[in-house]
Amino acid sequence: MVALTTVVFVILLLLAVPVAFSVGMAGFAGLWWSGAYPLPVITQQMFLTADSFVLLAIPLFILAGALMETGGIAVRLVRFAQALVGWIRGGLAMAVVIAEYIFSGISGSTIADVSAIGATMIPPMTRAGYPPEEAVSVVAAASAMGILVPPCILMIIIGAIANVSVAALFAGGFIPALVLGIAIMGYIYVRARRGGMGPVQPASLRELGRSFLHALIPLGLPIIIFGGILGGVFTPTEAAAVAVFYAAIVGLFIYQEISWAALPEILIRSAVVTANVCFLLGTAAVVAWILAVQQVPALLVKAMTSLAAGPVVFLFLTAVLFVLLGAILEGPATVVILLPTFLPVVKQLNIDLIHYSIVVTAAVGIGLFLPPIGVGLFISCEIAKITVDRAVRPMLPYVLFLCLGLVVVILVPWFTLILPRLLKL
Repeated sequence: MVALTTVVFVILLLLAVPVAFSVGMAGFAGLWWSGAYPLPVITQQMFLTADSFVLLAIPLFILAGALMETGGIAVRLVRFAQALVGWIRGGLAMAVVIAEYIFSGISGSTIADVSAIGATMIPPMTRAGYPPEEAVSVVAAASAMGILVPPCILMIIIGAIANVSVAALFAGGFIPALVLGIAIMGYIYVRARRGGMGPVQPASLRELGRSFLHALIPLGLPIIIFGGILGGVFTPTEAAAVAVFYAAIVGLFIYQEISWAALPEILIRSAVVTANVCFLLGTAAVVAWILAVQQVPALLVKAMTSLAAGPVVFLFLTAVLFVLLGAILEGPATVVILLPTFLPVVKQLNIDLIHYSIVVTAAVGIGLFLPPIGVGLFISCEIAKITVDRAVRPMLPYVLFLCLGLVVVILVPWFTLILPRLLKL
């Protein structure tokens, strides 16, 4: 049954069938071959996956990200980041990384991150002399790092599957994201020193102060979100609702960059993205159930035990797998299919679930932008109006440094665990 499911999935994927339908049809084929009546099982598994209070945060964070993308929040954060590091060689590219770190801590959606930061930063980077493919690579690498900055939809899904505190995952993502961000900025600095990047764009202290004042309102949102979650005032789902309310008030009444006429389009766009994510989660859950019924997790535990592979080897192997599959599938599908299979091994090897979850999140984030098939890379290239093949070569060094940062995170669990332990999560 597992073999048939895999074969059907690969064939459909090669035929360019959408991922959610490929996963769903593969699960249907596996159940049909086993002799079980598939429709009731498929319906039940899909419903049980979506029936979670924690997952209610997903549509809310997607809507919040869409409101911030069009409400002027992203632009003000980018200008502040530019004023902050524009005086450094390669500072404009570094501003992308800093802006992504801040904005990702508000939106929770990788799609919103790429769209907002890419649309805001790629045009000025090309005007400053950056080749379009270099600008795309910087935005893609920063967005791959940004998936670790909470709130993160993937962390919410992992928390629901692994029964881990979402607040602990949010706290655990901050420092690993900083590690990956420093790795990217280190490469940017070295490359800028060798030439090939835009000129220095210094900002006076007056401009820095002005940009900071303009960014004060957007910067207040992550303080409210994380202060509320970590302080026990509200849950991640309630925090997502607060983010929607805050973004709507700012966009409609303070900055007035969202018109009432534009609201229906924003709501519809957010609903479509939510439907895609939730349908993908449902179909992937069917495949995960098949793997569990066929005792694949038990076989995996036995295989890892026989190989005498330790925790570090297991972390490296699964990180590579999540990077590769994260490029082929979408992040939620990869996690829903693989994570339940690997959880017994994680427990058997006494790996901290928070640390493992952050490694998985980072690996999937890198996979989303892995050239030449990463979905996120396609979005970045579409914004810059260039073909993906032009971005492959300049993107590879950024992928390498992202992977080096991930290696550091794997080898030093302290980066992941220090904040959750300090906050007693």
